[in-house]
Amino acid sequence: MAGTGEALIVIDIQNDFCPGGALAVAGGDEIIPRVNALMTEFPVTVLTQDWHPADHASFAENHPGAAPFSQITLPYGAQTLWPAHCMQGSKGADFHPGLRTDADLILRKGFRRAIDSYSAFFENDRTTPTGLAGYLRERGITQLTFVGLALDFCVGWSAIDAAKLGFTTRVLEGACRAIDLGGSLATARGQMIAAGVALEP
Repeated sequence: MAGTGEALIVIDIQNDFCPGGALAVAGGDEIIPRVNALMTEFPVTVLTQDWHPADHASFAENHPGAAPFSQITLPYGAQTLWPAHCMQGSKGADFHPGLRTDADLILRKGFRRAIDSYSAFFENDRTTPTGLAGYLRERGITQLTFVGLALDFCVGWSAIDAAKLGFTTRVLEGACRAIDLGGSLATARGQMIAAGVALEP
């Protein structure tokens, strides 16, 4: 069992990120049994949920002529354009039906139209907070374990931000799956290690 100062952060295990979804991560549903088991071991559990409006700036279909997975520049920097996914209130935005949802907190992110939100702690401008850090600190949490989807985007960005915010941070790679878009997995792993994130099986 985890100690009293530890929390499990479960990133975006939603229908659209699992096989058959609009932005499916290969094998995304394979991690669910392990994640469910882990949720019984931590005193505090948090689920994050991508929650986009239909006109979100990160959707390729909202940029005429732009292809999914291409890059554009938005006011806060480079942005990958994604297929429309996890739209508010849609079946795709729902948690995978096999996932336990009896968490202490469900944090929705990506709901601001003009800015994407990979990290559970900050919007992609890296300055607008979600409020998660304050919640965890008020609960006395100092150590975080991350699992979920996708390792090289939302999990990685969340773990890096957690480490920068002073939390002792680890990622259980075996309880994650990656998109690996143009080498993004190797890049994310290097950035996590450089930030002081422990990568464990």
